[in-house]
Amino acid sequence: MNFSELPSPCYIVDEAILDRNLSVLKEVQDRTSARIILALKGFAMHRVFPQIKTVLGGTTASSVHEARLGREIFGGEVHAYAPAYSDQDIDELLPLVDHLVFNSLSQYRRFLARVRSGSKDRGVSIGLRINPEYSEVSTALYDPCREGSRLGIRREELDGVDLDSVDGFHFHTMCEQNSDTLERTVERVEEGFSERFPSLKWFNFGGGHHISRSDYDVDRLCRVIERFASRYDLQVYLEPGEAIALNAGTLVGTVLDVVPGPVHNIILDLSATAHMPDVLEMPYRPDIQGAGAAGEKGFDYQLGGLTCLAGDQIGVYSFDRPLQVGDRLVFEDMAHYTMVKNTTFNGVRLPAIVLRRRSGDYELVRQFGYEEYRDRLS
Repeated sequence: MNFSELPSPCYIVDEAILDRNLSVLKEVQDRTSARIILALKGFAMHRVFPQIKTVLGGTTASSVHEARLGREIFGGEVHAYAPAYSDQDIDELLPLVDHLVFNSLSQYRRFLARVRSGSKDRGVSIGLRINPEYSEVSTALYDPCREGSRLGIRREELDGVDLDSVDGFHFHTMCEQNSDTLERTVERVEEGFSERFPSLKWFNFGGGHHISRSDYDVDRLCRVIERFASRYDLQVYLEPGEAIALNAGTLVGTVLDVVPGPVHNIILDLSATAHMPDVLEMPYRPDIQGAGAAGEKGFDYQLGGLTCLAGDQIGVYSFDRPLQVGDRLVFEDMAHYTMVKNTTFNGVRLPAIVLRRRSGDYELVRQFGYEEYRDRLS
């Protein structure tokens, strides 16, 4: 496409790739009894909710605002989990959610009567997040089962606890992983918690499942789900966010300056820290169309962002030709955990949002200006 016709920077989300991802999730639902819902913390572009909800039956939220977005715009089931709730959170969530998951026994005990009395007409289903103390996540920042984790209830904490009011358990221990990891995790969950399963109605396997990735073992996922669901007569839920939007979006930016040095620095009109923070947090190296690793091609550049943060750098990339002011670069796989996490640090402009239709046409969905920066802080 001719990127010069689009605003810069901008996220581009591709309807056809969303269709492809959703077709894989539909296959899983067709082959199993599982229900798959969209985790809004990973992808919340509501312009494409009508497309997503042709396959998925609801959303899962980590806050009141996400729950409201799910209820008002997506529809279907709305689940909620957060590490802790305030009194105000509970009051605002009860009219919005169908499932409410507590992170600790203290929160469960504190709010149980309030949930019962406040949801008599709706019958909000109560769940607990468990910590199986088993994870294969290699990056500590994303490991919910690391030593000292604040996330979830350990098995020994449940000894002697009355769970008559609990309808389901929830675990979330995965990050961008395949179904073999899920299979091993479910085995640990069964070892530690299965004595509690007979009183439950549902079980949520959380997110982190890379179901739409090309090498994902869908057959194994279906076997794990069906074995578990039939053995314990439980409704299984999965709540991926990334799998819905995997490889469905790009981030387009423009070269603003070339700063000479041992490796020339490119200053872009976008930012790692403001527009794709996982580059620094994870950390990981995004692919760029037409670029390679350092030394692979003729011209190496250290790519950097627009903010004054010294570490606002994306990495060293190699190109076939020298980069010049005005050149546009296209970063791959930038729909999930980018748009939902971007900021206006330094007052930098938020990237515009563009939708690539199935026809190949492009629709400018949203542009952002000074008002989005100004109105966030007062």
